[in-house]
Amino acid sequence: MFTQLTLDLALKDSFTFDNFVMGGDQLLLDLLKSKTDDIEKQVYIWGAHNTGKTHLLQAICQFHADRNKKLSYLPLHQLIEYSPEVFQGQEEMDICCIDDIQLLHNKPQWQEALFDLINRFRENNAKGNNVRLFLAADQPPAEINIDLKDLISRLQWGPVFRLSSLSDLEKSQALQQRALCRGFELADNVAKYLLNNCNRDMADLFAVLDALDKAQLQQHRRLTIPFVKSVLGD
Repeated sequence: MFTQLTLDLALKDSFTFDNFVMGGDQLLLDLLKSKTDDIEKQVYIWGAHNTGKTHLLQAICQFHADRNKKLSYLPLHQLIEYSPEVFQGQEEMDICCIDDIQLLHNKPQWQEALFDLINRFRENNAKGNNVRLFLAADQPPAEINIDLKDLISRLQWGPVFRLSSLSDLEKSQALQQRALCRGFELADNVAKYLLNNCNRDMADLFAVLDALDKAQLQQHRRLTIPFVKSVLGD
C-alpha cells in the first residue's frame, strides 16, 4: 500500500519504466528496476528540469507496487510549506522516494530532518532490514545549495547518477512509447512534426500528445499531420 498524507500525492499511471527513454547510462535503469535485496540502498538522481527525475521516482513505486511493499513518494514542491515531520517514520518504508531536494535551500529544519532520516535508513539497513531511499534534485550533491555540510556528505553515501537531456531522436522515441502505452501508434513523421512545431519541453510535448489522443478518440480520426494541424490550429 502507498503511504500518503492528506495532500493529493497520488502517482501518475503514465509514469512507468515502460515509457521512459533513458538518455544516458542504462546502468541506472537496471539498478532502479532490480528486485534483489543485495542492491544499493540509497541512490541520488540529478538532472535539469524535465529530464525525467519525477518520472523515474514514481516509476520505482509503480514497479514495486505488486510486491506487497510499503512505498512512499514525497514531492517536496508540495510539502515544503508544511512541517518536516513528514519525514518521521519514513525509514520504515521498504522504498522511499524524495523529489526536489534542491528546495531545502534556506530550510535548516528540513535539512536537519533529512539528515536524520538518511541516518535512520542506514541504521535500519544495519539491523538487517532491506529498506531503500531514492533522492532526486536538479544539481549533484556537491553543488546543491544546502548549508548543512553533513547533509551533503550523506547525500553522497550511495551512487549518484545524472540524467541527460534527450536528443531529438530520443524525444521522438519517448513520444512514441507514450503513445503505445495509450493504445495507439505515433508515426515517425507525426512525431517529427510535433518536435518541430511545439514547445520542445518533454512535459509540454506529452501534454500535446495527450490532447491529440483525446481529440482523435472524440472525432474517430487517425493521428495524421493534417489532423494534428487542425487540432493545434496550425
